Amino acid sequence: MSLSHTDEKLVRMANQIATFFASQPEAVRVDGVATHINKFWEPRMRRRFFEMIDAGIGGFLPLVISAAAKIRRPENPRTEDVGLGADAAKGAPGGKGPVAGESLSEPSVPAGVA
Repeated sequence: MSLSHTDEKLVRMANQIATFFASQPEAVRVDGVATHINKFWEPRMRRRFFEMIDAGIGGFLPLVISAAAKIRRPENPRTEDVGLGADAAKGAPGGKGPVAGESLSEPSVPAGVA
């Protein structure tokens, strides 16, 4: 079965994460991969990831497959996707905050400072 370009990209990203964590101590590898995917992959990505894992397709590295048991499965296939559900109509107040794509891990620049 041939993979779509999007599926190939998903496999490549997961395998890159696993390749990084393979250089870490063995005790943190699986948790590291799972934590990264849980933190940075949106529900649609994780949903497709699990569709592929469950079907046994994709060419994921063994470390990715091991981490799958600790990766959160998206619960509701449509309402938690980005841009869908009750929160989508609300938008981002003043165009700021995580809803507008601002990172919570980066310091904010005060208004008027360039």
